[in-house]
Amino acid sequence: MTTDKLSALLDTDTALFDVQTSAAGPGGALPLTEELLLNAPSGDIFGLTQDAGMGWNPAELGRKEFLILSTQGGIRAPDGQPIALGYHTGHWEVGLLMKVAAEELKAIGCVPFAGFVTDPCDGRTQGTTGMMDSLPYRNDAAMVLRRLIRSLPTRAGVMGVATCDKGLPAMMMALASARDLPTVLVPGGVTLPPTQGEDAGKIQTIGARFAHGQLTLQEAAELGCRACASPGGGCQFLGTAATSQVVAEALGMALPHAALAPSGQPIWLDMARRSARALAELAKRKLATRHVLTDAAVRNAMTVHAAFGGSTNLLLHIPAVAYSAGLRRPTVEDWTAINRRVPRLVDVLPNGPAGHPTVRVFLAGGVPEVMLHLRRLGLLDESALTVTGEPLGRVLDWWEKSERRVRLRNVLREKDGIDPDDVIMSPERAKARGLTSTVTFPRGNLAPEGSVIKSTAIDPSVVDADGVYRKTGPARVFTSERAAIRAIKSHGPDALRPGDVLVLICRGPMGSGMEEIYQITSALKHLSFGKNVAVVTDARFSGVSTGACVGHVGPEALAGGPIGKVRDGDRIRIVIDRNRLEGSVDLIGEGETVFGPEEGARVLARREARPDLAPDPELPADTRLWAALQAVSGGTWGGCVYDVEAILGRLKGVVR
Repeated sequence: MTTDKLSALLDTDTALFDVQTSAAGPGGALPLTEELLLNAPSGDIFGLTQDAGMGWNPAELGRKEFLILSTQGGIRAPDGQPIALGYHTGHWEVGLLMKVAAEELKAIGCVPFAGFVTDPCDGRTQGTTGMMDSLPYRNDAAMVLRRLIRSLPTRAGVMGVATCDKGLPAMMMALASARDLPTVLVPGGVTLPPTQGEDAGKIQTIGARFAHGQLTLQEAAELGCRACASPGGGCQFLGTAATSQVVAEALGMALPHAALAPSGQPIWLDMARRSARALAELAKRKLATRHVLTDAAVRNAMTVHAAFGGSTNLLLHIPAVAYSAGLRRPTVEDWTAINRRVPRLVDVLPNGPAGHPTVRVFLAGGVPEVMLHLRRLGLLDESALTVTGEPLGRVLDWWEKSERRVRLRNVLREKDGIDPDDVIMSPERAKARGLTSTVTFPRGNLAPEGSVIKSTAIDPSVVDADGVYRKTGPARVFTSERAAIRAIKSHGPDALRPGDVLVLICRGPMGSGMEEIYQITSALKHLSFGKNVAVVTDARFSGVSTGACVGHVGPEALAGGPIGKVRDGDRIRIVIDRNRLEGSVDLIGEGETVFGPEEGARVLARREARPDLAPDPELPADTRLWAALQAVSGGTWGGCVYDVEAILGRLKGVVR
């Protein structure tokens, strides 16, 4: 850098040198008492000094204090224009919810505080090294949020405002940990779909479709530009973000009909205002999180998840919330039992059959409407308390007769020409439309500890008439997502072929932080031959993933799992019974030689692990630490949590 350039960078306008060295400070006096000065910690008193220093009227201090935490990101101008972008639309507008909630708390005589822990975008990091931080981020954020809660010792309750894939589960974990405080969660809502265009799930496939001549460059550019039709809210499909909102409400942590509200609209802001009043009322009635988050609430949430056809990532997040609340973590057996009892009732992207955007699910009645059907089936515990301060049964009684329900369902009819009962269906209508239960947990010689598939989202055209998906094909093995997507886009001899079974390994917790591989599953969904390819992996899937995709395979390849012994050309057989929710993933042949699963298990036992098994060379050290800690704590089937007692027990054993 030349001297002139350095001067241009560092020289300062001399008018700025007139620096003020003291100030009068706020007027008035702190509301101190003799009792406070003699008995309160110095931190409580100094906190009042800080509050006055920030400009709060000292005469209004000493009132009940409530903390509002959010995942807000970016910097918005007063007119909503970006000064600095956030990571995603999901956290772009949640500051507006915080503002309304804070104003309401102040209006009812309380003192609001606010803190922020922003969150990443899983769509933005697809196919990049950023995805290696995605799932580990959840635990880190929950830890910071918990520390923020404890760092305001005078708070009387906590509100959490969050929207998307990892920020919202982290917020639920943090609030669940505040067992003796009243807490309320405000879901950040959803973005609108474009009037003409594609949703934010399909738009992530424009690269693969362009590579196969299904889109022109101009079409890709225009579609990509308008996919997010409003500036705030989570994506328009029932992915992990939207499913987490649904689950938060089903747990009783959010007000009824809070999930999936359209971001930025008056009805969305009203939810935050009413949530603030609910939080203050919980504090007044001395109702804490432990009264709301119970084993019954967890069962209700799992039931609603199944009825919605939610993201398989909630198999990681619901156990984590339960653990944070000091409750029993649900097992694979619990998930299977619930999914066998509970029919899928919601027609929403990406599951279909029509695939409505999430805003239509909100207008059709959202979580409480689904719960009405589940109540008639006797599948809910109506005694579970909600943050309204009332049990679920009474909340559903209100919803069934509410003007809100009637008016919003009419909006859906009038504006979109959609019958609400075609979005949220009765069990009879859902069965007639071919909706099947949500998830299956296949086992087999390649997944002895289990795996998961959103079986309801397999393309019906490749499912046999008896409701069973059967697939046998040659393995195409990849140890990196980058190599797999190259084969999907390729037209050469290395191209993925119809009939192949794509086996992607070294992408579990130890290999890549258990990355999400939506880049692969979305491409296969929207390519003409994709439905004739199956995926088997130790990675996880985006909530918007569909197709014959078997993930969470355990043990993962780097933990000695048999999936790490599969070779190119091995014959893999996948069987998924979508009615009985049973399935298997097995090696049944080598090349032209075919044998049964039992012989396949013996072949795998004799084989050495592949020589190319290795963690991703760019795996961050802190993700490696996360992988080790969650493995000791019960692994992916235990929610990828940090079980402190288990970790300390292991460390003591090592030290001895």
